[in-house]
Amino acid sequence: MSLFTRPAPLCAISGTGRVRTERGHALDAYVEIGSVTKALTGTLLARLADAGLLSVDDRLTVWLPAVPAGSEITLRQLADHSSGLPRLPPQLSSADPRDPYAGFGAEEFGDVLRRLDTLAVRAPGAGEEYSNLGYAVLGAALEAAGGGPYEELLRRHVLAPLGVDEVTAGPPADRTLTARGLFGRPRAPWTMTGPILPAGGLWATPRAVAELVKGLLVDRTLGEPALSWQRAGGLWWHNGATRDASAFVGALPGTTTWAVVHRLGGRPARTDKVGLELLAEAKKATEDRERTEGPAL
Repeated sequence: MSLFTRPAPLCAISGTGRVRTERGHALDAYVEIGSVTKALTGTLLARLADAGLLSVDDRLTVWLPAVPAGSEITLRQLADHSSGLPRLPPQLSSADPRDPYAGFGAEEFGDVLRRLDTLAVRAPGAGEEYSNLGYAVLGAALEAAGGGPYEELLRRHVLAPLGVDEVTAGPPADRTLTARGLFGRPRAPWTMTGPILPAGGLWATPRAVAELVKGLLVDRTLGEPALSWQRAGGLWWHNGATRDASAFVGALPGTTTWAVVHRLGGRPARTDKVGLELLAEAKKATEDRERTEGPAL
């Protein structure tokens, strides 16, 4: 390890009840959750469909008239990353890497929508292409179908029914936790309050993220997990990373095995590794308990 590498603050929570907070992290601090936002955006899609406000198989053109009329992209394809859209908006190729989304505002997004048919890297439904751009577009369609701003719709249809409050795009300054630079100064987070918000711009406290994982994946309070969750075998999961923050969440549905990990600094792959280790530990603890006490009723 370099002499100048600062150990990353960490918060880890699991279904065993174990909580770890290290190097200044905290359960009640607002932190960037990156692409874990997508899991909530996908859940909002499902909830609006349940409410009869849209169909997941609606074509994008139903809700966004700026999109070229011939586009065959559906909301489902945006949610499961099979729309064919590229990972990033084209404007980001020349953006400042210290804040790549700062210049991606309403005007730039409108330009993207008007030429969406020319941006695809493959035909809709032809394969998976993980796309932040796709989730920005999906968020705009949800706003049109739901008749309100993304955050308002998310709170009404997802967060409030789950009883979760500490999730926002604008966290209170006195409870915000960001990474620090070499000399201990806070590092500025990316600007993700514009059209890119539904792809990765939310902040939340780790304890709120834990409640989301339990509600959406373990208890399934709002029904089956949304299309936006990643799957590997029996594991439902998602991760996220911004300039300095990284997050991993995962659960084995039908069990009490779940984990949430958030770190400020370090490599995102290490955050994923800690999360998977925590899941394995929680799974073993459950199996050991069931061997000695019998399965939970």
